[in-house]
Amino acid sequence: MPDKILDAHTSDPTVMGWMEGLPPPPDKRLAWGRADHMRFPTHRYAYSHMREFLPTARVSRGQGAVWDLPVALRDDLDAVRFNAMDDGRELTWEQALSVNFTDAVLVLHRGTIVYERYLGVTRRDTPHIAFSVTKSFVGTLAEMLVQEGRLDPAAPVGDLIPELARSGFGDATLAQVMDMTTALDFSEEYTDPSSGIGAMSNALGLTPRAPGYAGATDVYAFLPTIRKNGEHGERFTYRTCNTEVLGWIVARTEGKRIDRVLAERIWTPLGMEQDADFLIDSTGMPFAGGGLNPVLRDMARFGEAMRCDGHGNGGQAIAREVVATVKAGGSAAEFAPAGYQWLPGGSYKHQWWIMPGNHGAFSARGIHGQAIYVDPVAELVIARFGSHPVAANSAFDPTSLPAYRAIAEHLMRG
Repeated sequence: MPDKILDAHTSDPTVMGWMEGLPPPPDKRLAWGRADHMRFPTHRYAYSHMREFLPTARVSRGQGAVWDLPVALRDDLDAVRFNAMDDGRELTWEQALSVNFTDAVLVLHRGTIVYERYLGVTRRDTPHIAFSVTKSFVGTLAEMLVQEGRLDPAAPVGDLIPELARSGFGDATLAQVMDMTTALDFSEEYTDPSSGIGAMSNALGLTPRAPGYAGATDVYAFLPTIRKNGEHGERFTYRTCNTEVLGWIVARTEGKRIDRVLAERIWTPLGMEQDADFLIDSTGMPFAGGGLNPVLRDMARFGEAMRCDGHGNGGQAIAREVVATVKAGGSAAEFAPAGYQWLPGGSYKHQWWIMPGNHGAFSARGIHGQAIYVDPVAELVIARFGSHPVAANSAFDPTSLPAYRAIAEHLMRG
């Protein structure tokens, strides 16, 4: 690997030449066994080729017509300027693409594509891992079942999933899992292999397990081992294991795996243009907390349906009441102790992030730069794929969130 610091241009997978050649030279070959798909700079290639590294299930779009998104590209957005939140430096939207290690980005305004860029090895027809953007799809599915009366938000998890009755989730309510106000002995520290998320990654088989590993080898076996730590319902703490439980509850309620539920409830009704890939563990359980791999336009379609109160593809694809609960937001008081520096006054509701400001913006957010950003006041949706070297959103929020707001304000001016 290069010993110099790489920027977005020098780490571009086409510049690096990963997996090029028939066959590729040994020094250009990437392998799951070295975890090349989860470390920089090789992940810049892998995030657009995840099904070549890990097993996946297919989220089918069905046989219906594609929801057509009109295109009227504008040439003025690259020059939109904003100030970074950390050091105040001025950047243009175009400069921010490389600063944020962007793989693809699309801007919808009033349902029309006004900006669309693909970089590196990501193309319009390339499925790209969305990481925790996946959570917002799962949270929306769960709220659909709540609105239909098939799930009770006050129900204890132990009643819904008896296998979890003696775990830390047992006496947590469905609502607490949906809003991540559970109190659990689980750390979401991405750089610590011994953290809760590290242990869950081992169970998933996301990366090679250490020699002599004796822990859980699937998510069903891992979740019951999570213990309680504190009292549920007091504060928001972001933990991916909540979404794994939520996905299990949705699947158990529907009597089918969540990849099929997603296909039937969202992918087909919204007229998505391509099937999506969903990472699965050794039992076939989809990685509900971060395993969805859609194409960019399909991620934007979901955001547009949420902006339009569930209306999309010519009909009411998602019940208005489902979207209304998300737009209403969560508890700012429960969210504040989590200390998100760049999200003052924000909240979290049903696996969606409620953004600061007076536009009622909300977002699906994933590590390394994945996002759906919805601004109802500006009639704006931004969908983005990235492969930033740092996983945590705090690394790129200062140069992405003000960029989104600047685009919103620019479009509102005409």
